[in-house]
This record gives sequence, structure tokens and C-alpha cells, in this order.
Amino acid sequence: MSKLPGSAGFTVLGDKSLEFYRDPVSFYRQRMDKHRGGRVFQSRVLNRATVFVCSVRGARELLCEKSNIFQKDPTDLMTNMYGDTIVTTNGEEASLLRLSFSSLFTGSSLESMKAYITRVCEHQLKDLSLSDHPKCAYSVFKSLGTQLVLGLFLNIHLDEHPELFHEISQLCTQHWHGLISAPINVKVSMWSSGFSVALEAREKLMAIIKDKLQNDKNGFVGTLGTLPLPDSSSASQHLLLFISALIPKALASLLTSFTLALSGNEQAETRRKALQDPDYLHLVLLEVQRLWPPFIGGRRIASEDCTIAGFHVPKDYGAIYISHAVHRDPEVFQQPDSFLPERWRERNAGQEHFLCSFGNGPRSCIGAKLTDVFLKEACMYLLKHYNWCMDPPTQDLQYKWLPVSRPANRPTLSFSRLDKSESDSSSTS
Repeated sequence: MSKLPGSAGFTVLGDKSLEFYRDPVSFYRQRMDKHRGGRVFQSRVLNRATVFVCSVRGARELLCEKSNIFQKDPTDLMTNMYGDTIVTTNGEEASLLRLSFSSLFTGSSLESMKAYITRVCEHQLKDLSLSDHPKCAYSVFKSLGTQLVLGLFLNIHLDEHPELFHEISQLCTQHWHGLISAPINVKVSMWSSGFSVALEAREKLMAIIKDKLQNDKNGFVGTLGTLPLPDSSSASQHLLLFISALIPKALASLLTSFTLALSGNEQAETRRKALQDPDYLHLVLLEVQRLWPPFIGGRRIASEDCTIAGFHVPKDYGAIYISHAVHRDPEVFQQPDSFLPERWRERNAGQEHFLCSFGNGPRSCIGAKLTDVFLKEACMYLLKHYNWCMDPPTQDLQYKWLPVSRPANRPTLSFSRLDKSESDSSSTS
């Protein structure tokens, strides 16, 4: 057992939260360089001594083998904003919630969602080539994600209830901003803190959700009301989580990265192969997720003394895994910074479980399969109907990583519709 490299600093004065949240990628890379490439080190974040995990081995231990030791933080801001949910609880309660919800995201329930996902993708993406101006990819895909989650989880559709749809969308945005603002609930004349605005939005959303649970017995919301959940507020708290801006932003992040990675004439062959072969599209999406994970990582608290990758981690230490770094671990991924979909048929075949964009192990995202359906439907529609390129061709694509990753300057693309012969030729060749 070895001592963790680095220093946890001193209370308050030694805290590195601002540096980490300003640029988490630079933060971990500088410390890895300082520790001669070591991918596990310590620092102080949120005024807690914290181990940073940047290796596949360390992430597997943290999220899988020792998940019972590393717990969700009960004081986390996510708990304040969403309440006790499958994301924020620990132990037996978390396991029982996962068991209750698993049927809603697998099997026949998942199959029943596909037709709606296809219909929304067709409606939202059918006019990309009609504008004389380039499209902001991230905005297009976030709008798509919002329509998907509100339709699937609340039975609220833009074409049927436009006013309510836009009201909920705005409230979700206000609520989201509470997750990325200081948790200070202040209201004075003519001004309210972002956190205060978020709490107000939360109350309004909960009123809408509770009304839907009481009066709508169809679809996901109807089934949710019949589940054996721990208390009367659990269903509404989970619906708040499922419709929040978190999911549309994650989908927009991955779809933006997909379109950028496959943009331009130089990627025409990659687009053709992905359209022709759904299995190859799966490899492309794995590689997009590996290089540009929508979430930079996750945080846990050690409930007892233990080890991570051979290093001693004391009880009550924080533990942060950095998916961006884990996915670039050179011991597992050769040429870690290169976009190489074929790696998933070769050296990394069968190693999809090393990715941790949506967590891993027993606390992984329960909606991962649904997210996969979202992405494949949207990407297949784009591949079948369009060529696209960056417009202008030279843009600053440097990513910001928090709270959800995307290029800091939202990229714009021009889409040109494939003629039917090109589409048919690519899909049948």
C-alpha cells in the first residue's frame, strides 16, 4: 500500500475547487505531469481531501469492485435540487429504487419508446438543409432532446400543448442553473440569487408533475404512478430528474461531438460506412463517447479506509473519477487522443465496460440503453439524409467541460440534403 501522491492542503486555504472547476482537464493534466504520469493523486476540493482517479484500473475499483465503500455525498447539491432519487441515495434504498425502475428502461418498455423517438427525430431534423444560414448544432440537438424527454416522460408534446411545453422548458432551464450556481437562497427587492430562482422553478415543476401523476394514467407517467416506491414524493422527484435539462444537454453534447467528428469531405467515407453498417455506427458512437464524454466524471465519499490502484485512501476522503482521463489511459487505449472507431473491433473489442461517461458498475445510469436508442436514431437519420461540414470551416473547437461538455464557442454547421440515389446507394452497398 502506497501513500497518495500530492497534497490535500489545508482547510479552506488549500482548497483547489476554483482551479478545478475552471478547467478540470488542465487541472488533472498538470498534476499528472507533476507526478511523472501518475494517474491517481490527491488534492483538496469542496474543502475536502480528495483522491483523483484518472486510470481505468482505479475507476473500475472505485465504481465496481469497491462501490459499497465509496458512497454518494448526502450533502451534494443534486440532493438539494432533486431530493432522494436513484442518483442521490445510497445502500439498500438505492438498490431498491434501481430494482423498481429497471423495468421502465428495458425490454418491452424500451421497445415501446422507439417509435416515438423515431417520429421526433424525423420531425425535428427534417429541415436542417433549408436555412440559408449555418445551424448551431448544440442548440438543434438540445431542442431535440427536450422534445424527447417531455414527450416520453410527461406525455407533453410541442405540437399538442405548445404553451405548456415552452413553460416547462423554461422552468427546467431555470432549475438547471441552480445546479451550477452557489447554493445561496437570497431574495431581495428586484433581485434573486440563481439558486433561489432554481428553487422557485422546482416548486412550479413539481406542481405540474404531481398534476400529471394524479390525472394522466397513460405511458411512462402512468406506469410510474403504479410502482412500489418508498414514499409518496418519490415518483414526482424522479420525474423531475428525468425531465430536467440534464438529459437534453447530455444528448446535445454527444450529438454535437458526433457531427463534428464526422464533418466535411474528409469524413465522407466514415459517414458512408456508419450508414451502411449499424455495427460500425455503434463503434463510432463508442469512440465519440470515449473522447468527448458529456460528463467530466463523478464524486464519491470513502466510508472506510481502503485502497485505490494500490494507494491508501483514508476514511472520509472524497474520490473523483475523471472520465476524460480514464478514457485516455494509454495502458488500455493506444493512441488515446486519436479518433479511431476501429479500435473497438481490434485491441479494445469487448472493453466497452471500461467507459464511465454515465458511471459504471451497480450505480451506472439506469437510462443508458435509452440514451443509446436516442443517439442511434438521431445519428442514423442524419447519415441517411445529409452531408454536413463546419461553416465557417475554421472554428474554435476548444471544449468546456463543466457542467456538461461542449465546445466553448458553439459550433455552426451547414447541412446539405443527400439525393435519394446517394442515400439508397450508401444504405444498400
